Amino acid sequence: MSQEAKTVYPHFIAGEWTDGDGTETFESINPATGEAIATFQRGTPTDVERAIAAADEAFDTWRRLSYIDRAEYMWEIFHELRDREDELGEIVSKESGKEISEGKADVVEAWHMVEWAAGNARHPHGDVVPSEIPEKDAYMRLKPRGVVGCITPWNFPVAIPFWHMAVTLVEGNTVVWKPAEQTPWCGQVIAEMFEKTGIPDGVFNMVQGFGDAGAAIVDDERVSTVLFTGSAEVGHGIGDKLGGQPGRETSLEMGGKNALVITSNADLDIAVHSAIMSSFKTTGQRCVSSERLIVHTDVYDEFKERFVELAENVAVGDPLDPNTFMGPVADAQQVEKFHKYNELARTEGANVLVDRAELPPEEIPDGFEGGFWVGPFVYEIEYDPDLRCIKEEVFGPHVALIEYIGDIEQAVDIHNDVQYGLAGSIISDDYREINYYRDYGEVGLSYANLPSIGAEVQLPFGGVKKSGKGSPTAREVIESVTERTAFTLNNSRDIEMAQGLSADITTED
Repeated sequence: MSQEAKTVYPHFIAGEWTDGDGTETFESINPATGEAIATFQRGTPTDVERAIAAADEAFDTWRRLSYIDRAEYMWEIFHELRDREDELGEIVSKESGKEISEGKADVVEAWHMVEWAAGNARHPHGDVVPSEIPEKDAYMRLKPRGVVGCITPWNFPVAIPFWHMAVTLVEGNTVVWKPAEQTPWCGQVIAEMFEKTGIPDGVFNMVQGFGDAGAAIVDDERVSTVLFTGSAEVGHGIGDKLGGQPGRETSLEMGGKNALVITSNADLDIAVHSAIMSSFKTTGQRCVSSERLIVHTDVYDEFKERFVELAENVAVGDPLDPNTFMGPVADAQQVEKFHKYNELARTEGANVLVDRAELPPEEIPDGFEGGFWVGPFVYEIEYDPDLRCIKEEVFGPHVALIEYIGDIEQAVDIHNDVQYGLAGSIISDDYREINYYRDYGEVGLSYANLPSIGAEVQLPFGGVKKSGKGSPTAREVIESVTERTAFTLNNSRDIEMAQGLSADITTED
């Protein structure tokens, strides 16, 4: 980190590193050890106001640059991300707890997104639209909206910020970004990358901090669009606040109570592999992680036996050890929530199949005793639409096996019977079942014969129902950060109107 002379790392506002007006600081904690990594300035609403003012002032000059010139700054960041994959992947793992292959994949996804956004600068923008009148040219044009507020989560602390910011900046907007308070070190490194590019002052601004800083971004009417990825509770609060305000827009990607449907026609090798990946990768802390496995009665017993055996043995340990499959959860609050929902499942009648929730001392690596360690918790329970444990998101390695009898329609009815609709997968060798799930599964992201994880940046990433509004990434985020305007040019010296409307001007004479 380039600010090595400082003991408290600052914000980046209007092209300068600044401590801001606040006196409070906070620490980044390594979730594997419980030890502090570094200390950061905690942003205040006043700091956010300064950042927004800087972004607002920089907007007019920035928007006047060509797409190509704006993209040049992103290309510099692309090369930085790609060249520093190993270093940054380790930082991600140390700060978020993800095992090292996932830490590196976070960085790779970030450079893929930057590459997409920068490359898209040379692609066609807008449309030429036929007019009824031969002498008219009609166009659909995209114009930047202004200051965009970006609020991002801790579980993808490098990739998701660039989902939000890369496209936003190339399209001609300016940015005020609040990283997650759990991963400020990743935020610091990203801000240093922007500084290194020489991007004009005020185009990119970062304020470290907590929810009050994020709320200040949402509250300021100069922020034309808020891009948010995080919890449903916070996201819906943002949507409710901005939904009725003219001239303001949101794109919200939130959580889910995701499921795998495993039919009687499933290849069980694929089913078990996909279920383990979907439930336990990132220690169940992906917004697309599966907490429900809906399994047909004909294959239920064999699937259960094989899944349980692997869940009993997946490697939990040091995120930097390449042999680790699951690292720690993010913080003490996640540990508490995980245990709370495990107890709820028991109260609601679960038959517990795997209980590694409290890892024995011998499973915790030496020197890591202060970390936030949990292991898989797996149970089976008879489907009941009133059960909370199969309806509410846990965001951890908490997994319910639900047996179903009947056809694919029955499975999809159970699958859809939650308030969320982010992601899911079907495992089947019957294309009719796959197509039924594709057409009627209430999700924004769906997979067949795959885990319900694995975003590619050229595809939309967003949910339906309680899981989101819009898709704050790739092509779809363009709609949130630009105004689509119609422009019509008359090439004739006469005026002729569409729909047969008369252009004649008559007078009393």
